[in-house]
Amino acid sequence: MTDFSLIETLRYEPDVEFVRLRLHLARLKRSARRLGFAGAERAQAELQAAVQGATGPLRVRLTLDRNGTVAVTTATFTPLAEDTVWRVRFAQTRLSSEDKLVRVKTTRRDIYETARAEYPATEVDEVLLLNEKGEVCEGTITSIFLDDGSGTLKTPPIACGLLAGVLRTELICQRRARVARLSLDDLAKAELYVGNSLRGLIRAKLWV
Repeated sequence: MTDFSLIETLRYEPDVEFVRLRLHLARLKRSARRLGFAGAERAQAELQAAVQGATGPLRVRLTLDRNGTVAVTTATFTPLAEDTVWRVRFAQTRLSSEDKLVRVKTTRRDIYETARAEYPATEVDEVLLLNEKGEVCEGTITSIFLDDGSGTLKTPPIACGLLAGVLRTELICQRRARVARLSLDDLAKAELYVGNSLRGLIRAKLWV
């Protein structure tokens, strides 16, 4: 399958510029190299050009297609309040631990859109997915983290079939998180968080 583009969604703030830019660019270049996409080296310049003159927070979306075309769009972004708690539920839709492409952030999002459509947006803020073995993987737009009181968050390993999220990578590198296979029973015994680089870490309540 080649009818997709690589994608990075970043947060821009005038006082600090792009949040986690180094990790976003590293993931983009790594994915481009593995899939044979050209043009990743132009991403940073295109991002900087897109936010010229910005005076407020922005959601910045960059895509890179197989032909090396880079496209950047921006939209006003309002950060979540610190006390935000998202309502989450698990989808019947399952990810496959054998699907290597889910480990790369692309515009091929059919399975995530199918999962998201299982519940109205008025009822849940995010939908989570298991793999074919019943292991916890990720949300449709977030990585999953579990606080079991040990002082280090747990997050599912890539081998379960999930994206190497930028926030997830940062927390692991900072030793604030470590990989561990998680079950639904594990989630019932600890505090749940979801998060991504755009929104940060968000407390979550699992609805059944």
